[in-house]
Amino acid sequence: MLGQQDFDLVLELAERFRAIPSRGPRRLPALQGRLVATLFFEPSTRTRSSFELAARRLSADVASFAPASSALVKGESLLDTALTYAAMGAELLVVRHSGSGIPAALAQDLAAMGHKVAVLNAGDGLHSHPSQALLDLFTLARHFAPRQPTIQALAGRTVAIVGDILHSRVARSNLWALSAAGATIHLCGPSSLLPGCFADFLAAMPPGCDRDPVPRRGEIRLFRNLDDALTDVDAIITLRLQKERAQRHLIPNLEDYHRAYGITHGRMERCRAGAPVLHPGPVNRDVELSSQLLADPQRCLVNRQVSHGIPVRMALLYLLATTL
Repeated sequence: MLGQQDFDLVLELAERFRAIPSRGPRRLPALQGRLVATLFFEPSTRTRSSFELAARRLSADVASFAPASSALVKGESLLDTALTYAAMGAELLVVRHSGSGIPAALAQDLAAMGHKVAVLNAGDGLHSHPSQALLDLFTLARHFAPRQPTIQALAGRTVAIVGDILHSRVARSNLWALSAAGATIHLCGPSSLLPGCFADFLAAMPPGCDRDPVPRRGEIRLFRNLDDALTDVDAIITLRLQKERAQRHLIPNLEDYHRAYGITHGRMERCRAGAPVLHPGPVNRDVELSSQLLADPQRCLVNRQVSHGIPVRMALLYLLATTL
């Protein structure tokens, strides 16, 4: 878990990488001759592609793992898969898995076996999605303070997170990141997707920590009514609703969900002037966000999130590589 100075270091590096001209040579020699392996045991478009682009822009070699055509179908264990890439010379493993804690367990097992391999969590179960929270933080910081995007740009601001909080690793990581920046967080959703226990989320210790590296965090407030949750907020993060939630009767249906929790231009009138909306993607149009709002680049920052994913992940790969 990062402290406030660590967050600022990532954001500072991301801003430097973002500022590299889009034309002409775009590769930096920072990771030249080093191998990055992307081990994605779950489907992904944005996260996987941006990690691989980030690695290549740092001049790393990239090995892309495809579970369906790998030895996993023959019974190979996840650890043996990781060891295979380590034996090939991979120094950085970017791991996404449906099981919570898998990247951390892999890192511990590899270290115990004497392998100098860094493992970066690209999303694990319902547990966390650190790089997504960092790119969301960077996107918000650049929105509020484009000349100096630091976490101080979020201090004292209020951010609403709307939707399926219960099943969202993005929401959990954003709670740690936004609260570290000193933001107040409004969580909003139906009780089936936002249990009351989330009010005490920050009372637990951050993942992997025996003490909280952030001396004073922002607070969490829970709302069931969207209009109340959006009143005077500075920004909104809305989350993808998995359509099977309706089939499991966690929500009545998608149309009712959109009426109650969908973000539209009209709904955003309750926010502070110029408040943006973010979404980690993929978006269900006219469920979490109206199509009109999704097409509004002044209020919807989804495309900026995608583009910011590359420099943020460049920063993470570079920082991890320097620890080896």
